[in-house]
Amino acid sequence: MADDDRLAQRFEQQRGQLRAVAYRMLGSVTDAEDAVQNAWLRLSRAEPDEIANLGGWLTTVVAREALHLLRSRRRRREELVDTAATPLPDPVVSAVEGEDPEQQALLADSVSLALLVVLESLSPAERLAFVLHDMFDLPFDEVARLVDRTPVAARQLASRARRRVRGAAPPTPDQDIGRQRAIVDAFFTAANAGDFDALVRLLDPDVVFRADFGGERPPAVYRGAEKIARQSRASRGAELHPVLVNGLPGVVTARSGRPVSIMAFTVVDGRIVEIDGIRDTDRVRRLTASVVRFRE
Repeated sequence: MADDDRLAQRFEQQRGQLRAVAYRMLGSVTDAEDAVQNAWLRLSRAEPDEIANLGGWLTTVVAREALHLLRSRRRRREELVDTAATPLPDPVVSAVEGEDPEQQALLADSVSLALLVVLESLSPAERLAFVLHDMFDLPFDEVARLVDRTPVAARQLASRARRRVRGAAPPTPDQDIGRQRAIVDAFFTAANAGDFDALVRLLDPDVVFRADFGGERPPAVYRGAEKIARQSRASRGAELHPVLVNGLPGVVTARSGRPVSIMAFTVVDGRIVEIDGIRDTDRVRRLTASVVRFRE
């Protein structure tokens, strides 16, 4: 086997781990893929014999790429008018049946969309320290080099991030995925029937609905069972495609074969406590292309 082929093979063995790191850092499947591809380009121009720990070297390259992008995003956001909500990260949408090994690797340790929302609130350095140390066990001396801090300062970054994540920790969903799906199905049955009382019974009184409308209008957060039950009736008559969204029960909706939204549901003790929705035709089509076939 040629040296280039061996190097490519070794890189492919690391790809799943690298995508998982980049996705948690960036909350975007596309940006994560770009970061991993840039790592391959860097590797192809390096001297492989001088790299003692290929996995560690590649993780460092991906982390640097992600940190640079996070800082660029933060600067752009600071230039925008502040709103009560931020855009939702890209979810990983998969089929209800069957397992995609790449997606399983991407979602190892059950990273939920709600957790990614919390991670979005961290500073770039805090997010890097938390993801690399708490999720991937990277030592603080290596984290410190990436953020140009001392190991003690890197430890403090991770500690601050940990407190914020715990303080805004998403609820732990019910373990029975079949029961969760039944609740979601009942939710749409009630919505199609216009049964307001049934919708309220299925929703936790303090349910939260985060909505990302793309470029049409700013993202929003809605709270309370009655308010969300009223809005839910707008989905009457939509075509429903059951999917998994970051491992949780979800639905892709369409009208006349045209994608409308992705919705992810968190079910706790038999009630829906969180709904995350993306209503952006182009984004929905891109994120679901490998799972849902829409009519043209």
